[in-house]
Amino acid sequence: MDKIIEYMLAEDEGFGDITSNAVVEEGKIVNGCIVSKDEGILAGIDIVRDLFEEYGVEVKFWMKDGVRITSGDILMSFVGEARKILLLERTALNLIMRMSGVATAANHYAKLVSNFDVRVAGTRKTSPAIGKFDKYGLKVGGADTHRFSLDDMVLIKDNHIATCKSPLEALLRAKQNTSFSKKIEIEVETLSDAVECVKNGADIVMLDNMGPTDVKEVIDELEKLGIRQNSLIEVSGGITEDNILDYADLGVDIISIGALTHSSRSLNFSLRIDQSQ
Repeated sequence: MDKIIEYMLAEDEGFGDITSNAVVEEGKIVNGCIVSKDEGILAGIDIVRDLFEEYGVEVKFWMKDGVRITSGDILMSFVGEARKILLLERTALNLIMRMSGVATAANHYAKLVSNFDVRVAGTRKTSPAIGKFDKYGLKVGGADTHRFSLDDMVLIKDNHIATCKSPLEALLRAKQNTSFSKKIEIEVETLSDAVECVKNGADIVMLDNMGPTDVKEVIDELEKLGIRQNSLIEVSGGITEDNILDYADLGVDIISIGALTHSSRSLNFSLRIDQSQ
């Protein structure tokens, strides 16, 4: 994450902040703050605090990640060299606004199903290079991060299965070639494939793009066979705030939603320098 932030700053600065260097007196010390112009769940404030302090800006106050904020709240106050603060401004705001947006979306969906024994999870559908920041936002908001990267667990998806004869063959090959220390999840699209994968020891079976009626059919069949508890059941694809309760009510274990990261709205924050100085 530090290397990514370093790149973000370098990309933004280019060959130098010619505006600040032309307008702002060198060594000028100012007070400033980051203010919310929105409401939601705050995430990433500790990352921004560390960034400011690394550049010699003294952070005097900051809110805690995970708190609910509203318009007008002061999220952080600081004192330091004006040129350095202006150099950090856009990168810091971009990060904290996006992370807070992800946390807010995660919190919203997690609260929708809070009366059910089910976990809301994100996916790897994020923008390049900032996946770990999105995952942090998911965690702060109360959602599961799912996989951080490809080495976290075995997740057999449609394109893996396309290289085999069937989902079952892909699962058996994975079990043969994977350490006991790694969980194995497989994506299926039919009742028969779901049943076969549960019977053959998949740790997690993902019912991909199945409507509530089809998911219920799978759950009912697994219970009828007495194997429902053999695997965790995850649903994914086409799940929104309008239908999430339909899935949660079926007794699934995990509801994964790509929109938490690929479509969440960044919150609106502003950095302000005290003009009275």
